[in-house]
Amino acid sequence: SIIRRQRQELKLLIAELKDRDKELNDMVEVHERHIQAWEDDRQKILTLAERCSLLTSELNERNAVIKSLTKKLKLLESQHNDSKITLESTQQKFKELTQKVTDSSVHCQALEEKNQSLHCSVLELSAKTGQLQAREQELLSMLQMKDKALIETTDQITEVTSKFKTLENALHTAKLDEFTRNREHQDLKVTLNDVMSQVNKMKDILSEKMKESSKNQEEISHLKQENGCLRSELILAVEEAQRKDQLFQLAKSKQVRIERELSSLRQVCVKQQRDLHFLHVNFDSSQEYRQ
Repeated sequence: SIIRRQRQELKLLIAELKDRDKELNDMVEVHERHIQAWEDDRQKILTLAERCSLLTSELNERNAVIKSLTKKLKLLESQHNDSKITLESTQQKFKELTQKVTDSSVHCQALEEKNQSLHCSVLELSAKTGQLQAREQELLSMLQMKDKALIETTDQITEVTSKFKTLENALHTAKLDEFTRNREHQDLKVTLNDVMSQVNKMKDILSEKMKESSKNQEEISHLKQENGCLRSELILAVEEAQRKDQLFQLAKSKQVRIERELSSLRQVCVKQQRDLHFLHVNFDSSQEYRQ
């Protein structure tokens, strides 16, 4: 009966050992799966760390590009401000030159009117000279016809001659004035042509400045758009880095949890090894007892 009872106990122990062995095999498989998962998670974490470093370097490069673009944008804005100041000064000079041209035109018109009046005066003097010459002929005929009024006619001729000389002097003076006015008119025309050429040059410079300003405006708008795109990309990269950081934290917490489970499984394995050793000792003692 003792042997039967021991055999029954041995059968129970063997069945329990098989169950424990099966449980241990299952735990080993689970443990291996956990180790494999932990290794996969570790590889993923390493990959994520590499990608995080790459993204950090890319972020630094993008920051450097953004800084350089910001400096370039500031430089372009300063150039644009300088162009505006130059444009304003050019417009002021253009206004001054336009005012000068207007004044010169008014002065030329006044000189032309004065020249016209002097020409009319010369014509009048010429007509008077003709009339005086006719009068002289009449007086000469009267001298031939009237010898008695010789003294009076001689006085009149002398007076007329003096008046004629005076008129000739006035005519000469008028001709000199007319020549001077014509010369001044020519000088003013030359000055007006120079001023008009300067105005045309200033117009060309102004159009070039306007074109350059429009080009600067287009480049500034393009740089602003590029800066906005880079900022949006930077925000997306930061969000992706944050998500990766969150995933890294989750993986880290998962790793801690797995390590805790592994430590508990190790403790269970140690306890089961102790129980198995105790069962083996009991089995050996029972075998010895049986022998």
